[in-house]
Amino acid sequence: MHEVLAAAGSDTGLIWLLASVIVAGLVRGFAGFGSAMIIMPVAASVLTPVQAVIFLTAAELLGPLPNLPSALRIGTKRDIGLLLAGVVVALPLGLWLLSVMPPEPFGWVVSGIVMALLALLITGWRYGGALNRPLVVGTGALGGFMTGFAGIAGPPVIMLYMASKLPIAVIRANFLLYLVGIDLLLFAMLWIGDLLVWQIVALGLMMGIPNVLANMIGARLFDPQAERVFRTVAYIVIALSAIIGLPLWKG
Repeated sequence: MHEVLAAAGSDTGLIWLLASVIVAGLVRGFAGFGSAMIIMPVAASVLTPVQAVIFLTAAELLGPLPNLPSALRIGTKRDIGLLLAGVVVALPLGLWLLSVMPPEPFGWVVSGIVMALLALLITGWRYGGALNRPLVVGTGALGGFMTGFAGIAGPPVIMLYMASKLPIAVIRANFLLYLVGIDLLLFAMLWIGDLLVWQIVALGLMMGIPNVLANMIGARLFDPQAERVFRTVAYIVIALSAIIGLPLWKG
């Protein structure tokens, strides 16, 4: 147990990781996405690049489970299958790049990616063309590469689905199913690639318990009428996570 707790490096590191996991669970339970953009900048400031992705994956394995049955009923499984097909192709390339990236540049890159994607979300940019099969698979591939390299799977799919005319409940369900699928694929590929650090897996699973509770609370708070207020709060939290994750604060 001591080794598991020591994996975060310090008590302060543990507190930041726990806080990020709880807030991320609230956001994901409500919106169906956004948790990686909150957890990864913080994890990257405390752990090594590979450990940060392992922690994120383990912490998120349990969180969405209470909301999975309703998502399976509402979501469009064909699109999820196409997205995950793209993920399988590109995820290994992202993992390879992750394995050779030094910690400090990794922290800057992750925070930079999060801030850039947040800017796109805030401006409301969205794809306006047809959602055909090659586009959906390609979007999944981009999400898979970003997952392997930075642990951030959601934004390409968010940009894609915000262009659709699907009800917000269906979009939310699709986000949740896609992210569950990508978490399982990522964990499997980390295992196959012998990249798993089991102390970090244990730490992530331990913090997955409050993440489950936070997901359940976030799901109870879900109200399409309150979407604008919640998105504003989520954007602020994501921005703060990116700022906290900057290597600027180290040493």
